[in-house]
Amino acid sequence: MGAERDEGPIATVLLVDDEDNILSSVRRVLRNERYRLIAATSGAMALELLEQHEVDLIVSDARMPGMDGATLLAQVQQRWPECLRILLTGYADITTTIKAINEGQIYRYISKPWDDDELRLIIRQALAFQYSERERQRLEQLTRAQNAHLQELNETLERRVSARTAELEETASMLDVAYAELRRSYVTATEVFANLVNQRFSKDRQTNAQVVALVKGYAEHYQLDERTSNNLAMAAALYNIGKLTWDDQLLARPSDLLFKEERTRYRKYPELGENLLMALEPVQDAGRLIRHHQERWDGHGFPDRLEGEAIPFGSRLLKLCVDFIELQRGMFLERRLNRDEALLLMKKYEGRLYDPKLCERFIELCTTLAPDLALADASITALDTRRLSAGMILARNLHATNGMLLLNEGKQLTLPLISKLIAFEASEGGSYTVFVRKPESDKTLQSYGAP
Repeated sequence: MGAERDEGPIATVLLVDDEDNILSSVRRVLRNERYRLIAATSGAMALELLEQHEVDLIVSDARMPGMDGATLLAQVQQRWPECLRILLTGYADITTTIKAINEGQIYRYISKPWDDDELRLIIRQALAFQYSERERQRLEQLTRAQNAHLQELNETLERRVSARTAELEETASMLDVAYAELRRSYVTATEVFANLVNQRFSKDRQTNAQVVALVKGYAEHYQLDERTSNNLAMAAALYNIGKLTWDDQLLARPSDLLFKEERTRYRKYPELGENLLMALEPVQDAGRLIRHHQERWDGHGFPDRLEGEAIPFGSRLLKLCVDFIELQRGMFLERRLNRDEALLLMKKYEGRLYDPKLCERFIELCTTLAPDLALADASITALDTRRLSAGMILARNLHATNGMLLLNEGKQLTLPLISKLIAFEASEGGSYTVFVRKPESDKTLQSYGAP
């Protein structure tokens, strides 16, 4: 985050839990990180420490005697809004979690028991997001100050005006970079949240990545606008979030074989998914798509029995993508369908379950492009780690063998980063395939016939 921070801690993190063993466990996870760690065993003690110290991030347990985690984080949000807030919660604490999201405006919640690597990654990304936001505010203040100074310049001093204008343009470029980094932070946050949702599913039922690839392939092929594409990608990553409270038996049973009481719970998951995302403004539109992705074209879907074009376009497309993947995973029927069988079944139900015109375009996309939609793009190359070069840009997210997000799409590779990736691959005993685009300069050279 800056050379001036290399000799000391880069952030102050407050840990709050009424159980000393939990505090010790979190300290152990973070012992090698450059954080200054302080701890409190109650909400009241945490507020006292916040009065005494400048805290960058607070990690609080949900259930504590006296003041619970949601109430504590709501007070922190009101009194120290710049302090990022993370809630540790069990799956049974959904009410406390929703309260923390709505009143405490938490940055994330982490389910117990946590994965150590994911906990470290989430805290790193939270602090990176905080740094990006502070940098954006600093650059905005700098821009306003320079604008005020520019207005005071005498109109006859053309050279001074020209110099200041050049500085202003440079600052605006830096501000654009900061905004772009902020947008990437929201995308990365969505990916991390999706990884957390996946922890509730067996590996063969972790469908988010495939659904995201389908919606992105459709958006690129039919040239959807950027906002629609982004909302679809976030909805595809989080469409299963409403299933977090399900027990293992319900998660494992195909939806066509559910009992009556199970079917009632099943039909509530789209609405619950939207409710969980309501307080997070950047994903509110995606939440609306999630709410309606189980509506049917004939009006017999759920939760609102919308019919025809009253169903949002993104929800109609998301249903096609979800059904196509889940039919092949055995999540609808007891028998898994192959790719062609799934498309034939969807064709049969166009006009009943699916928008007929949209279904026709979707089937055409799946039958004319390669099954791996990303590889249909000629600019994307699949390489092993030892063939990577500095300057290449990731064309899709890179996950470790255990599903943990390592690098997000759009990241430009450097030699130190490639070396770390090779070392991590060796430590896992695995082999990564990395999908990359060459840097724009390489493409330009190729267009002029350079070797």
